[in-house]
Amino acid sequence: MSLFKPKYTIVKVRKKEIPEGVWTKCEECSNPIFNKTLEENSRVCPKCGYHFTLSAKERISLLIDEGTFQESDADLTSTDPLNFKGPKTYLDKIKSDQEATGLKEAAICGEGEILNNKAVIAATDSRFIMGSMGSVVGEKITRAIERATAAKIPMVIVSGSGGGARMYEGALSLMQMAKTSNALGLHHKAGLLYISVLTNPTMAGIMASFAGLGDIIIAEPKALIGFTGPRVIEQTIRQRLPKGFQSSEFLLEHGLIDMITPRKNLKKTISDLIDYLT
Repeated sequence: MSLFKPKYTIVKVRKKEIPEGVWTKCEECSNPIFNKTLEENSRVCPKCGYHFTLSAKERISLLIDEGTFQESDADLTSTDPLNFKGPKTYLDKIKSDQEATGLKEAAICGEGEILNNKAVIAATDSRFIMGSMGSVVGEKITRAIERATAAKIPMVIVSGSGGGARMYEGALSLMQMAKTSNALGLHHKAGLLYISVLTNPTMAGIMASFAGLGDIIIAEPKALIGFTGPRVIEQTIRQRLPKGFQSSEFLLEHGLIDMITPRKNLKKTISDLIDYLT
């Protein structure tokens, strides 16, 4: 055995850091995506086709011809009818989500053109209290439907709501399900077209009301769609659910929706449907 200890030089190697905000990891395939590429591809993974969540404003921009959108009821905001208190009060929750999203509420409504076809559009935003429907969201969507009926033009609603009815408002929130559904009934009675677009996630009271009532129901690929989440159902019925249960593909196979359309084709598909059906 050698009596001499070898000499080592310790070299500190600095990891090459990737600047924040440049790359995004795909939630489906874990592929790193250059953010500029992701935006140019409408926030769809170019490798596996995973559809990232879009805000309501991004939805409007994606579907409505540039310069034609006129927003309505933009200043409506919720009050606190139940004086709700929890870890955070309802009004505090609204304020924090307004600051985080730049929205007054979880829905944007207005009129515009989709490849030169006039339509009224509403889009919900899952970033704002999970896109849940309180009295203001219900009122905004109902007014939008009524404007479409009065103008005799199609109605398009893009649902991105995982929260259903908004528990902070109790029965007042549940009433919006009937109110929006009734407005759509009058729109249908007038012989007008309603296209419902389901995105990930579309759940609970939203799916049980206006989202499920489209003359044509379109879904984005691999969207979670249903009333109650699969984990809650499994815990309740004590049974394993089929693979892919509540996915767009499963629901298309079982007849709940009419078609699955990738995001890049959505605007053209909606425009074609308006051309064919009005």
